[in-house]
Amino acid sequence: MRSVRARAALGATVVVALALIGAGLSVLLVLRANLTDQAGLQAEVVAREVAGQLALDVPYDRLEMRDEEDHPVQVTDEDGRVVAVSEDLRAISGTGTDRITPVPAPAPAAGTSGSGSDDNGGDDGSDDDNGGDDGSDDDDSHATPAPGRGEVDSDEPDFTNGTANVDGETADYRFASLRATTPAGVTLTVHAGAPLAAEQEAVGTVRGAMLIGLPLLLLVVAGVTWLVTRRALRPVEGIRREMAAITASEDLSRRVPEPGSRDEVARLARTTNETLTALEASVDRQRRFVADASHELRSPIASLRTQLEVGAAHPELLDLPGAVADTVRLQALAADLLLLARLDAGERPGRTVVDLGALVREEVSQRTGDRIAVTVSVPDSGPFEVAGSRGQLARVIGNLLDNAERHARSAVTVSVRAAERGGVVVAVTDDGAGVPPDERERIFERFVRLDDARTRDDGGAGLGLAIARDVAVRHGGRLTVDGAREGGARFELRLPGAG
Repeated sequence: MRSVRARAALGATVVVALALIGAGLSVLLVLRANLTDQAGLQAEVVAREVAGQLALDVPYDRLEMRDEEDHPVQVTDEDGRVVAVSEDLRAISGTGTDRITPVPAPAPAAGTSGSGSDDNGGDDGSDDDNGGDDGSDDDDSHATPAPGRGEVDSDEPDFTNGTANVDGETADYRFASLRATTPAGVTLTVHAGAPLAAEQEAVGTVRGAMLIGLPLLLLVVAGVTWLVTRRALRPVEGIRREMAAITASEDLSRRVPEPGSRDEVARLARTTNETLTALEASVDRQRRFVADASHELRSPIASLRTQLEVGAAHPELLDLPGAVADTVRLQALAADLLLLARLDAGERPGRTVVDLGALVREEVSQRTGDRIAVTVSVPDSGPFEVAGSRGQLARVIGNLLDNAERHARSAVTVSVRAAERGGVVVAVTDDGAGVPPDERERIFERFVRLDDARTRDDGGAGLGLAIARDVAVRHGGRLTVDGAREGGARFELRLPGAG
């Protein structure tokens, strides 16, 4: 599935479906539990009413059972025999026994009834005469139980589910089983039921509504998600089409449309346009670089070729020092271009620890042919150590000194000091004409030479300061230019310390 809209709609539909199914099942379970508990409470009330009558010694055949059609009742003794059932009960299950025919009540034991005493009235007198009062008293104690009252179990009844056929109709019931003790000490169990039809009807209604409503709701969710996602992604499609057109035409001046919203898509469009702007500037810079490099290379090559052709035709006219100078200039320019290419490729400098104070002294000591002597100021509190490439840092110091020599009138000074917050600062100052404030950033561009502000000679191609700044940035530092107190230019190279 390659469409974001389809994936979003499917994902939203699946999430909503899972949530609704979970919520629906929870509702059904809670609803069923509540309705089942209500049926159990009704069954318990009926069971306690019947148990109360048994505790009062009401005969089995005279038990009052309310709503027999809705509340079937079954009474069993300790042996599981059925002693009483509701009138219209035809079948039952779930109470422990499915018998519905009451067994006859056990007959009284012989000699325990009052009628036998009446029939044998004469025997009573003879018994008295013969001292038989004890036997007569024992028989009377079995026939007449001690007056009292039974009890109903106060514990929570046992609940079960089952079925019952009442008056020819079979239905599901919730049964409550409760124990009662008669005044004679007989323990009976009352099974009273309450119908579960209301619970089944309610659960069935809710389940049917969910089965019908859930697919419809999921269709609505899928449709709404599809439409909303389509509307949200419409600007993205516009950005894609414009980027495809830019790629096909190679016209980096074009820009993608930016929606008026302030959401992520709008930020994506703005970032894309910023990227296109940076890319266009980079391509233009590369084009200018290639054009300027070709121009700078053409001059020494043309001069060298001319001298060689003249020397070939007229050996006595060969300007050998000039040819060597052009070759050196060409070699230096090629080295500068190679270093810039490596820097543009993201080459990282090494992590060698370099003492800038010693490096500055070494570079100045090698400049024996300068027209102006360089004054060095390096405190004895060093070393001033930084981490990086010794060769590239030496190139930066050499380029700054070359630039100062080229434009100074009578003095060039280089100093090294520790920065306020750590690091090292190398400052190169000259007493020349200085750099105008509005040109102080432009001089760090490649192949830029300020003809009006500084004297142009044949030695520079406008790459020295650009290389110096690129190397400084690669080393985590910065290179800036400001006005010197002597009236010239002051270049400051700030690098982080080796620690």
